[in-house]
Amino acid sequence: MQRNPYNKNKQEAFQAAQQGFENAQGLYETIVSDSASYGHQLKHLKNEVNEAYQQIENALEVASEHQRAQLERFQQDLKQMVTEVNMD
Repeated sequence: MQRNPYNKNKQEAFQAAQQGFENAQGLYETIVSDSASYGHQLKHLKNEVNEAYQQIENALEVASEHQRAQLERFQQDLKQMVTEVNMD
């Protein structure tokens, strides 16, 4: 039985969103506010967060119910990261 390409796209979109989120999260966790390269790291983090948001938006368009809940959690966590960093 052939797999529905729609389901495959749904899974790929979700995985891309998850990867984007994890990239942003990993970078966020490595930023040290008193580091000499903080400004550069912050700019890089903002790029990663923006990319992750875009991937999440794309994935939400085709997401299953379960995936949608996870994607919305990713969005909330990204917002939290941005809030934490902007407070420094």
